[in-house]
Amino acid sequence: MGLKDLFRKKQEDDFDPLADLTLSKLKVGYLVDYDLKTWEITDYCVYDYGDGIRADEWEFTSGREISYLERAEDDDVEWAFAKKMPIGAIDEDVKKSIIDTEDPPNQITCKGKKYYLDESGAGKMRKEGQVDAEFISWTFIDEQDENFVVIEQWGETEFETAAGHYVEEYQFTNILPGQI
Repeated sequence: MGLKDLFRKKQEDDFDPLADLTLSKLKVGYLVDYDLKTWEITDYCVYDYGDGIRADEWEFTSGREISYLERAEDDDVEWAFAKKMPIGAIDEDVKKSIIDTEDPPNQITCKGKKYYLDESGAGKMRKEGQVDAEFISWTFIDEQDENFVVIEQWGETEFETAAGHYVEEYQFTNILPGQI
């Protein structure tokens, strides 16, 4: 290996700000502006639904606030921004329904708004350095198809719930890398 090879290798490993500072290539430590706040990417995971269907999820932190950005690709790329909430924020006893019948109701009410079951699926969540975690999820959408509530079941009686809205990639600006 000559000096040219070492120099060429260093150039290939260099960070490319035009190609690497896109929303779909966010990494832990990056900063991004959204909704008049600067967010730090504090975690990343992949949801694998099988048959090549996957979703990438980044944890966004701004001060004490934590939210999640998900990128899913089926026919089109779809972006969603959500915050966790307690399952008790849903008017119906969804947890009991799922435990008793293995399914939630087809319609739920959350914070005075009606949501309708849109899709469900099972898969595995992968985080770097951790064992895959299996889950089942149900997505409910409002009549305008703009807002959603997601219920995830992680075990017999362990549930997580999030509410959010669909977003567009252009709404996220000033993507900056963490320490290079």
